Amino acid sequence: MKTSSGRSSNQGFTLVGLIIIVAVLAILAAMLLPALARAKRKAQRINCVNNLKQDGLAFRLWEGDNGDKYPMAVSTNKGGTMEYAEGGNVFRHFQIMSNELSTPKILVCPADDRTAAASFARLKNQNVSYFVGLDAEIETRPQMLLTGDRNITNGMAPVRSVLELRPGIPAGWTEAMHNGQGNVGLSDGSVQQVTIDGLRRAIKYSGDATNRIALPE
Repeated sequence: MKTSSGRSSNQGFTLVGLIIIVAVLAILAAMLLPALARAKRKAQRINCVNNLKQDGLAFRLWEGDNGDKYPMAVSTNKGGTMEYAEGGNVFRHFQIMSNELSTPKILVCPADDRTAAASFARLKNQNVSYFVGLDAEIETRPQMLLTGDRNITNGMAPVRSVLELRPGIPAGWTEAMHNGQGNVGLSDGSVQQVTIDGLRRAIKYSGDATNRIALPE
């Protein structure tokens, strides 16, 4: 009789202990998962900034070899992409800089659901996470938008994949990436992490009334 009672007591204790362990693990998970999610978003944001810095450097290297002009300001007859600007052919502006970029992987933001192209020859808009500022110039307008996350918006549909950003038309970020925020690269090669207010200030002080950007739709 005593032996039977001992077994029941041990089984009861084991069950209670298991319940306590499960409860503790559930509490820890509830505390850690949000922190892990924030850490992941932060890491993605940092990687995205690094991508845009490399993209900006590629633009600078390319313009240094092409009369101090970015591809968007150089005719296709001279190796640029000027004629592609109005159609929103974003991938063309990056494709022309394949030597400077070295890999298509840096054209995809880690927070985006898009995948990198296997090669620059196979690059399409669907393999690009970043917009390109069509009127960016290093010499006269160094603060204009050159690159940035594709989740940018002005509340209106782009015309042929080209969006106009002006101080009178409030710009912002969609929730598609970076938790409703974004990153922008300027003509001078700098990269900024900006909220909606920060984006609007960047546009206001860009040095031009309008920033035309091609979106990789």
